Amino acid sequence: MGSQDSGEDCLGWAARDSSGFLSPYKFNRRVLGDDDVSITITHCGICYADVVWTRNKLGDSKYPLVPGHEIAGIVKNVGANVQRFKVGDHVGVGTYVNSCRQCEYCEDCQEVSCTSGCTHTFNSIDFDGTITKGGYSNYIVVHERYCYKIPDNYPLASAAPLLCAGITVYSPMIRHNMNQPGKSLGVIGLGGLGHLAVKFGKAFGLNVTVFSTSISKKEEALSVLGADKFVLSSDNKQMEALSKSLDFIIDAASGDHPFDPYMSTLKVGGVMVLVGFPSEVKFIPASLILGMRTISGSVTGGTKLTQEMIDFCAAHGIYPNIEVIPIQYSNEAIERVTKNDVKYRFVIDIEGSLK
Repeated sequence: MGSQDSGEDCLGWAARDSSGFLSPYKFNRRVLGDDDVSITITHCGICYADVVWTRNKLGDSKYPLVPGHEIAGIVKNVGANVQRFKVGDHVGVGTYVNSCRQCEYCEDCQEVSCTSGCTHTFNSIDFDGTITKGGYSNYIVVHERYCYKIPDNYPLASAAPLLCAGITVYSPMIRHNMNQPGKSLGVIGLGGLGHLAVKFGKAFGLNVTVFSTSISKKEEALSVLGADKFVLSSDNKQMEALSKSLDFIIDAASGDHPFDPYMSTLKVGGVMVLVGFPSEVKFIPASLILGMRTISGSVTGGTKLTQEMIDFCAAHGIYPNIEVIPIQYSNEAIERVTKNDVKYRFVIDIEGSLK
């Protein structure tokens, strides 16, 4: 019956220009195809990507723009060929909703690295030529390959941030074997991504050190998030005391910062992964060469790893620290995101507030 469904009005909130100001907006989703899942959105996390594209910071925003790529909800209909989902299932949708499904990366379930470029959940051109619109809306239609099962006992509000923030740090941690109990991890940037890196690190049995330029984050890092150590990165003595002591570093800081002091804390052969977006990366070659260190980057992750991450969170009781808000507060929330004024992820209660 799926392919016979007709499009219906979808209610969302959209930005109309580079001011980024969001307001109610009605549009049509595509007709449910045989391989599609139609999802009633209950929650959507607010990511810094929502700031970037609503405000046209990269010069490629397509208005009206409905942001949101941390989507959680409930299946309301499925296409005739859908096997993995049924009506009533709890599901998530992340940062992309399509890919070529033929290249070496897609065949290896690393669709985020599709050679043709994956289709992003919003502000991207879909297979039918329409512009994708994200999770600040009451429902979405997505090919089943790009949907994820959320265990019934895992809160949908908590699941939403996993679809971007969670997989962004989980993916490189698995790739670089940061899941070895007893190893040591440093985390730079205690925000939406960084606080989940701490939680994953502790679940993996790592000794976790949080770096921050603000002493005000010490109590939160140690008592609330469970880090083993807090280091004020502006204190040279504290930094020097960590020389060659860490196996891994997850750098989730998007603001510009020096790299050499952090790299000096890595052991010989240590790995530093960037998941934030500073405007530039500068370090002395000796920091890399003499310590035989590796510096790497990472985005989100493929479908297989994303599902694994969700299941890992459910099995180990890992929940993002969130502030649930009505969609009417989204403009204020996005402004607060630009000031790092959230602990640690805003999640919009779509079901309860988008009417």
